[in-house]
Amino acid sequence: MSEHRRKPPQPQGGGRAASRRAGQRGAGRSAMPGRDVPTASPSGPYGDPYGGQTAYGSRAEARRAAQRGTGRGRGTGGGPPDKRFINYPRSDKDGWKRFMPSWKLVGGTALGFFAIVTAGAGIGIAMVGTPDPHKAAQAQNNVYYWADNTQMAATGGSTNRQIVTIDKIPKSMRNAVIAAENESFETDKGVDPMGVARAVYNMATGGSTQGGSTITQQYVKNTFLTSEQTLKRKVTELFISIKLGVSEEKDTVLAGYLNTAYYGRDAYGIQAASRAYFGKDCDKLTPSESAFLAQVLKGPNLYNPDGGIGSAATPEANTERAVKRWNWVLDREVEVGRMSPQERDQHKAAGFPKLVDSEQARALTGQTGYLVETAKQYVMKTKKLTADQMALGGYRIYTTFQKPKVDALSKAVDDTRKDFLDPVKRPQYDTNVQFGAASVDVKTGAIVALYGGPGWDQKYFNNNANTTGVPVGSTWKPYVLAAAMEYGTQNSDGEGISVDSKYQANDLTVINNREGKPLRDSKGKPFRQKNESTFPYGYVDLNESMEKSINVPFAQLVFDVGHDKVRKVARATGIMDESMNPNNDASFALGTSTPSAIRMADSYATFAASGTHHEPFSVIKVLKDGTELDGFAAPKGERAMDSAVADNVTKVLENVVQNGTGTKAKKLGRPAAGKTGTTDKNKSAWFVGYTPELSTAVTLFRTDPNAKVKTLESMNGTGGVDSIHGGDIPTEIWTDYMKVALKGVPEKKFPEAEEIGVTADSKGAPSPSPTPSPSPSPSESKKADPSPSPSPSPSKGGKPSCKPWQWDCNTDAGTTSGNDTGGQSDGGSDGGPTGSTPSPSRSSTKPGRPGGTTSGTTDGSTIWGSTGDEDTG
Repeated sequence: MSEHRRKPPQPQGGGRAASRRAGQRGAGRSAMPGRDVPTASPSGPYGDPYGGQTAYGSRAEARRAAQRGTGRGRGTGGGPPDKRFINYPRSDKDGWKRFMPSWKLVGGTALGFFAIVTAGAGIGIAMVGTPDPHKAAQAQNNVYYWADNTQMAATGGSTNRQIVTIDKIPKSMRNAVIAAENESFETDKGVDPMGVARAVYNMATGGSTQGGSTITQQYVKNTFLTSEQTLKRKVTELFISIKLGVSEEKDTVLAGYLNTAYYGRDAYGIQAASRAYFGKDCDKLTPSESAFLAQVLKGPNLYNPDGGIGSAATPEANTERAVKRWNWVLDREVEVGRMSPQERDQHKAAGFPKLVDSEQARALTGQTGYLVETAKQYVMKTKKLTADQMALGGYRIYTTFQKPKVDALSKAVDDTRKDFLDPVKRPQYDTNVQFGAASVDVKTGAIVALYGGPGWDQKYFNNNANTTGVPVGSTWKPYVLAAAMEYGTQNSDGEGISVDSKYQANDLTVINNREGKPLRDSKGKPFRQKNESTFPYGYVDLNESMEKSINVPFAQLVFDVGHDKVRKVARATGIMDESMNPNNDASFALGTSTPSAIRMADSYATFAASGTHHEPFSVIKVLKDGTELDGFAAPKGERAMDSAVADNVTKVLENVVQNGTGTKAKKLGRPAAGKTGTTDKNKSAWFVGYTPELSTAVTLFRTDPNAKVKTLESMNGTGGVDSIHGGDIPTEIWTDYMKVALKGVPEKKFPEAEEIGVTADSKGAPSPSPTPSPSPSPSESKKADPSPSPSPSPSKGGKPSCKPWQWDCNTDAGTTSGNDTGGQSDGGSDGGPTGSTPSPSRSSTKPGRPGGTTSGTTDGSTIWGSTGDEDTG
């Protein structure tokens, strides 16, 4: 090719265009509009003064150079090295890899954390002290005061806190505790890693912070005198346990634990426990007795045969648990080599060790034990204290109990019991008869008096005033009536009904459900409700039904109202759900529920207070180590029902006292209202009554305190009479007490009841007759006239059919009152059957001293086994 046709050689770097592009890339984003930016490098092959880039011989190389220049210091030509102490995120990685820590970082972090924890633990262990069992065992009483601030009783004290050395603790006790509590005690380092892990997990999940199961850890926990459960406390306990594990002799730790543990019966320490349960010093304990004390450490509330707090802690249940664990402790000692099989067999053959009576129980005579226990449980419930925390002492507890009223109630019961019962003459009928009573201030709900039994000093530990499991009988009927007045029935289109409403009252009437279909009995036949009397009442109003305590009207009314509405009313007045019959049957209306006397007295106080309910309470102030605790102000009143409804219920119950089954209460001589209750086969009898100032419930029942399974027994024949009814002995006790309790208190009338509700008769009721025939009096029913006059339609307002001057119009013996059997054909009564001699008035005959123990519930009350019986008037 000729020379003139050759292209001239291009400058190194790809020509003008490449140079121009390199210059543009070198300038990058620094070029601004309006500025003169060169497009080629004037400096020859070493680069552009704007971009600092080296010129290359091709477009691809220029592009790669530009990419390297705008990178993050990668490869040749990168930025300055990372000078951070911790290279994270990592500067030498791209994308997600920048956030992946290196093994050096992970290892260094773990090593540093371990070093910090170790140093912290070491400092913590060095700073904590060791437990002092002598300081932990300093004695403090719990002191209880009457409502007038005078001292009632003091519990606890120095006799319950004694320190003994390890040589005074028998080898059998040491073996039993180690075998049962911590087999590896003699070789471990004082802590249980798994137990600590459980405690940490529980705290993280919001559960209980209690954890750790070695004897050392339990000893440390026992020495903390506060009840707080916090992370700080658990960490401190852990440090102390570790320190003890490496610095103290095992015998010292074991002795400290046994000297500070709580064994029940207000006994802290092995010496106090030995005295409390066996009446001897601890160095005299036998291996069998040692096994017993070792087993009770599992939890005195559930393993002390005396019983504890809660429905699961009955004396029977606790005894069964204690015997089972006592056997287990003996077997465990053999398993870990601390007892021979032959010795164990000897102890088992000798039987469960015999316990002495509680010294504290012997000291709290009369009603004091029941009063103290009631107040104690109220404090524990309010402040969420455990029994062992309460037993640490230091509390000053001011109660609502008024000593004059307590004495008056106790005297009324004791006088009646002594005159009425003769266990020597009639052992078959007059033994195991129990009395319970409670009295509540209407305006506040304060429990001013109670009768729990003959006394702890008489070996009767159950509080009959707070006993549940005894059916209340026809004292339940006012709740059915109140619900009908408040919510109406399916016959009134939901509008509240009047007591003038009429219901069929004849004996063995078929009861219909809400759909109008007959209920069925167990054989599939129509269910017929039994009255106590066979008298053909016909249709009667609800006032007369309550006056004579006739069952049939209320058995039907509960279906017309709805069981849920009745429960709602009862609940609003303070009746606990767990004490209510859960079944939607006819017997629910007739008193198969089992509230305590305290709850019944408080509930009826709602009627007296025109529908305002106050929760019952027994403590008004508590001081702990001189500081007043909060939470003990009197509960505020709450509206339970319309005042007009409550006042109308009171009007009906006034008529019960004036003309019905509760006429013995007329002897009080001032306005009073109330209702009697008697259950099937006379297994219990009640009277719950009130004045504008005070509401009191009295119950009478019979049970064998020594029976393995507690059941209610019939009181037919008790006291030498055919049957016992709520209108007899319970009403007399109520009247005798109220006379003294209200002495000097100005008489006050109940509020006037306004007329409310519509007349909503049950299906089949006749139209009102313009000239009604007179209502039969109880005396007429006694004669069992073969041609009785039909039951009249009631007078306006449901006024009583008996007049105050009719001396023989007294149905307190239940001659016309209904018996609630829940559909059985042989139900009990609120009085004697028609044609029988009524239970005589016993102003001079009164009931006997019961004995034995019963079970306890969550709030300290006792639950008797359900008998399936129902009530009568």
